[in-house]
Amino acid sequence: MPNVTRYDPFETAIEPFDDLFRGFFRPVRMGQELPQFKMDVKENDNAYTVHADLPGVKKEDIHITIDGNTVTVSAETRSESEQREGEKVLKRERTYGKVMRSFSLASDVDEATASAKYNDGVLELVLPKKTASASKRLAVQ
Repeated sequence: MPNVTRYDPFETAIEPFDDLFRGFFRPVRMGQELPQFKMDVKENDNAYTVHADLPGVKKEDIHITIDGNTVTVSAETRSESEQREGEKVLKRERTYGKVMRSFSLASDVDEATASAKYNDGVLELVLPKKTASASKRLAVQ
């Protein structure tokens, strides 16, 4: 079977114009990715347990939404603009802004009994599984 290649009309462009139009017609990917937080998800017979690392986030800035089997966790960190006179920032590596993760579970979550705790930069979610409703048989009249 012959190799299939994708034709790119700009690949054969004249060299001086190559840099001029680079990224103009194609999407440009910026060098910085959105920050993500790390999570562990565990399951037992009755519930899911989620541990998410959210260091430096205030408890009031964490938002959790549950929609059926989809769980969304979002958090926002704010920049502290405390700077003394005669002091300048040499390097800033801590990120500020909003992060969000959304994931789907195999079973629907009972949002009425779900709980969340935040301690020492770790968010713990306990997401009980919704009990399956008994099927109902209809009689044909």
